[in-house]
Amino acid sequence: MPFIGVLPEREFLFRPSPRRDVGVNDAAAWRLNPAHRRVYDKLSLALDAGLRAAPCGVDPRDCGIASDAQVFVKPIVNLAGMAVRARAVPADAVPSEPGSFWCERLEGPHTSSDCLVQDGRAVWFAHTRGSDEKDRERPIYWEVGAALPDLEPVIADWIARNLKGYSGLCNLEMIGGRPIEVHLRGSNGFFDFYGPDFIPAWVALVDGVDFAPPPPIPGGFVISVFGEVAIEEAQCKAAAEQGVRVDLDTRTADRSAILRCSDKDAGLDVLRRLTGRTPA
Repeated sequence: MPFIGVLPEREFLFRPSPRRDVGVNDAAAWRLNPAHRRVYDKLSLALDAGLRAAPCGVDPRDCGIASDAQVFVKPIVNLAGMAVRARAVPADAVPSEPGSFWCERLEGPHTSSDCLVQDGRAVWFAHTRGSDEKDRERPIYWEVGAALPDLEPVIADWIARNLKGYSGLCNLEMIGGRPIEVHLRGSNGFFDFYGPDFIPAWVALVDGVDFAPPPPIPGGFVISVFGEVAIEEAQCKAAAEQGVRVDLDTRTADRSAILRCSDKDAGLDVLRRLTGRTPA
């Protein structure tokens, strides 16, 4: 059986294939995992984390949040891009938006952790850390392979409580060590930097054959070119000479390309030449 939901331009990464259907996008993962799909409910996730949160229509000020405090507003469930329509607004300006919720705004490092899970137990981690500089709450770049050992007990505990009986890959996105999104798939855009042993280990795990966790990932950097930016072939070739791969993005709103590289400075130099932006 194939991986379900692989983009054509990413098929080269997904070898070998599993014997059973495995979702690699949220729509497929939700459909294929009925016993655990509740994790896509971001309002329940926030409340479970002890955050002040409620559906839009419940006034944040009635929950003890100051009028001028910023809160996140986003859809309760959104399988077509989990961060779509997410934004920060003052508590006294939260819209009555059907299907959305508000949550107290979190501060701290923005992280994304992929975990191989065996029967509800986390057995392997791959961490990625977002840059401090943001574009509308979105990190400009991600450091794939970041060492975040302090998060692992927190993530392992969450998985043990919420994914009993699940075997496969999952992802927890966190801010300041508090979960903001959970996916029953991995961070597919980062797999280029996971090394050759990752996909075979994942396939062995879901197929129920002899499984050994893969080694720590080699790592790298994934940089977003946000906005409408015209990128010419000559610019892609020049970037390649610096060890930076430019992948044009025709699927994500307000993102023109993704840069992938092992050298952060080289990647940020390409970003500067493409956009004029120089992140810290």
